[in-house]
This record gives sequence, C-alpha cells and structure tokens, in this order.
Amino acid sequence: MRTTKLGIAGAALFLAIGVATPALATDYKAGDLTVVQPWARATPSGAKVGGAYLAITNNGKTADRLTGASIPEADHVEIHEMKMDGGVMKMRPLPNGIEIKPGQTVKLNPQGNHLMLMGLKAPLKQNEVVKGKLTFEKAGAVDVEFKINSIAAMSADSAPVDGTMKMDAMKMQKMDKTHTGH
Repeated sequence: MRTTKLGIAGAALFLAIGVATPALATDYKAGDLTVVQPWARATPSGAKVGGAYLAITNNGKTADRLTGASIPEADHVEIHEMKMDGGVMKMRPLPNGIEIKPGQTVKLNPQGNHLMLMGLKAPLKQNEVVKGKLTFEKAGAVDVEFKINSIAAMSADSAPVDGTMKMDAMKMQKMDKTHTGH
C-alpha cells in the first residue's frame, strides 16, 4: 500500500514538473530583469507591420530601461505607446524606451505599450516561433523567442472567443506619414 502511494505521489510530481516546464521555457533573464512570455500576433499576407508583446519584471534595486528590439523578419522594431486621449486611441513611438523600476513589472500588450514590428518581410504565421533580441540600457541584450499566436489573440496564452478582434467601437487616430500602416 505504501509503495502504491509513493508511486502515485511520484507520478503526480513528474506530471506537475512536466506541465510546468513549458512555461519556464518562455522566461528569459537579462541581469536583474526577467522577460516573460514574449509573443506576437499572426499577420495577414502582405502586412508590413505587426505587434509583439511580453512582460518584464525588474528584480533588482535600480531602474533599467527597454531601449530597443529586433527580429530578422522585420526591417526594424519600434517601442510604441497606445492610449486613449479625448475618446480617441492614439499611438506614438517611445524613442527613449520604457523604464522598468525596481520591483515593477511592465506589461507590453495589445491595449497599451507594445513592440511595433516595422517592414515585415513575410507574414508571421500562427504556431511558429520567431527569434528576436531585446536591448536594455543596463542589462544589455537578451535573445528571446516570440511565439506567434492567432491574429486576434489578446494575450500570450489565450485566443479570442470568436476568433475576431473587436475594433469597430474604437476610434483610431490617423498617424503622420512616418507611421502610416499602423
């Protein structure tokens, strides 16, 4: 009887570790920073821009700053802010990047700050993985992999319920000529 209980406990532990391992594979360390679940949305054929998202936690005692990113599939990557202003959604590049204060977690997501993949050379396809690099002011560069989720995904581990993105209620501001196509 005792052997059976130990066997069951061992099997449960093995399953728990096996289930937890994939989540750990999406965490990356850069100095005192931890980057969690980098992902991007799939893009339609012919799209020249895309969005990428992740979370960054600063476990250190001094602030750091995300200053840049790159992926081979894009000409360049910009860090963008998206926020409501007077009932209009506005997007703009953040040329100085994003500060991550000590103890803070900064989330880049479809509703706010994000990485804008500019000049895509080919569509990003769902279920593929794209290699990339994030650059931090103090922690330096870290290689990451972006999991490509559905075109309408709203988070790293979920897809939209009906497979579409509801943007008809959102008023989007026209961007200047340097940011057309967003």
